[in-house]
Amino acid sequence: MQNKTKNICCIFNLAPHYRSAIFTLMDKELNCDFYFGDQVETPIKLMDVASLSGFKKTVRNVKIFNNKYTWQKNVVGLVFKNYKHFILTGDHKILSNWVIAFLAWILNKKVYLWMHGLKSKNELHWREKLKIYPFYKLAYRFLLYGNYSRNILIEKGFREDKMLCIYNSLDYNTQLKIRQNIEKTNIYTDYFKNENPVLIYVGRIQKIKKIDLILISMVILKQRGNDCNLVIVGDNTDDLDLGKIVRDAGLESNVWLYGPCYDEELTGELIYNADVCVSPGNVGLTAMHSFVYGTPVITNGNFENQGPEFEVIESKLTGDFFEENNVWDLANKISAWIGLDNKNRELVRTRAFEIIDNKYNPNFQIQVLKTALNS
Repeated sequence: MQNKTKNICCIFNLAPHYRSAIFTLMDKELNCDFYFGDQVETPIKLMDVASLSGFKKTVRNVKIFNNKYTWQKNVVGLVFKNYKHFILTGDHKILSNWVIAFLAWILNKKVYLWMHGLKSKNELHWREKLKIYPFYKLAYRFLLYGNYSRNILIEKGFREDKMLCIYNSLDYNTQLKIRQNIEKTNIYTDYFKNENPVLIYVGRIQKIKKIDLILISMVILKQRGNDCNLVIVGDNTDDLDLGKIVRDAGLESNVWLYGPCYDEELTGELIYNADVCVSPGNVGLTAMHSFVYGTPVITNGNFENQGPEFEVIESKLTGDFFEENNVWDLANKISAWIGLDNKNRELVRTRAFEIIDNKYNPNFQIQVLKTALNS
């Protein structure tokens, strides 16, 4: 879908590096104009927005009303330009988006909310409905990260034809090239000097991720005679003293605090050679990153507290869910997954590949966007 004129305006809260592949594809095939917010509360690596031919401006995200809401400066006036379609971050706490959506509705222009949607099946308090529902009603289409939220929205009375699942993606094309040439290596036996199965955690190191639960589970498994190793890959954004936690657990010889890794080939090797990825808190992008290299994922089963990417996991097929905060159940789930024979491990790997290749990639996302814009 090549537009000769710029009739699509994208206004997002941020330009995270992990979304550079889909933004680049949108820039190429949809001919969008892009406006990005300058910062959010969570530290996150940003993409080079100057690489987008349609990049127009980085706008200030101004916190208002006791820092509970955001106003993006100098974006409301864009609704009066020649744009016909507005793709917005679907966060009801960005109040400038309310104004854009309302004015677009008056001007017979279309707004698409790219968003998580509702995460709870429980009935919302009337105050929450007042904050969220009118904003959603102004949108022409929802672009949702997953089916879990879609089903909740349908249950709450939103039209099914208003929703499209766009899922999420990483730098899929780069990862696919690496995957096509990847193979088993001795990276873990060389480091740990043993043949124990290897657990991996990949992602930001934060309290909310509950990495300490992995270590407690490893102690339980050790007491059962099921020793395993753990490699932790990522930025320590919460300044957790992981070294002390590891020492207190007596697991110094079984834990590799790898640190951040920005070399995708090295990250791919680490994930591919691990037996299972464990993310005891919310799993998010970690699940996709693990699956693109064929490694199963274990995370908690409280879906209301999960990132939408938990949906890639098919229980007993490509990973599992343990009872939230229950280290004994987590230890049992880990024990089941580190004991796979080579045949079943390859079956899991193949299924994980299929899930990413079919849906969780920029090529699928761009087709969803074209469908939404042409509907």
